[in-house]
Amino acid sequence: MNVSQLQNLTLEEFWLLPEGETAFELVDGKAIPKVSPKYFHSSLQKTLLRLIEICCQSKGRILPEWAVVLQRNGKDWVPTPDLTYVSYDRLPKQWKRNEACPVPCTLAIEIVSPGQSFAEFEEKARDYLNAGCDRVWVLEPEIPRLTAFFPSGEQLVYEGDRPIEDELLPGFSLSVNRIWQEAEL
Repeated sequence: MNVSQLQNLTLEEFWLLPEGETAFELVDGKAIPKVSPKYFHSSLQKTLLRLIEICCQSKGRILPEWAVVLQRNGKDWVPTPDLTYVSYDRLPKQWKRNEACPVPCTLAIEIVSPGQSFAEFEEKARDYLNAGCDRVWVLEPEIPRLTAFFPSGEQLVYEGDRPIEDELLPGFSLSVNRIWQEAEL
C-alpha cells in the first residue's frame, strides 16, 4: 500500500484498510502507523491491564489496543490507546460487537515508547479530553513516572511511592514503584 492511499481518508475508508502487522490510527484523514512496542512498553501494558482488570471487573472493561471513535478538530479521529477502559455506565456490559469503542473512553492509557516525546502525548491527552474522555494516563517507562490528565486542565504527576488513586477506578491504589516492580522493570 502506498502513502497516497493512507491520506484524505474518511472514517469508512479507514475501516476498509486491510488488516496486517501494522496498526494504524486515523488522524486528520491520514492513517498513521503506531509505534511497535518494546519490552518496557509491553510489560507495563500487560501489568496495568491485569491490575486494573482485577479492581474493575464488575465496573467496566479494559482492553489493550482497542480503538476509540472520536472527533478531533471537527474530524473523525480513531486513536488506539495502549489500554482503553470504559465503565459499564458509559458502555453497558451487554454491548458486545467486534468493532472499535463507539463512545469516548472513561480512561485512555498511553505509554511513551523510545523515539516518542512526552510533549506528543500531552497534546494527545488534551485531544482525548476535548473529545469527551474522562481521564488520560501517560506513562514514561524510562523515568518511571505516570501523569494523569483531567478535563479541568489539571495534571497530577505520580512518582515513587505516591499512591495512584482515581475515582474512576474505585479500589485501585498502587504506586508507580509498585507497578514498575510488578512489571519487573
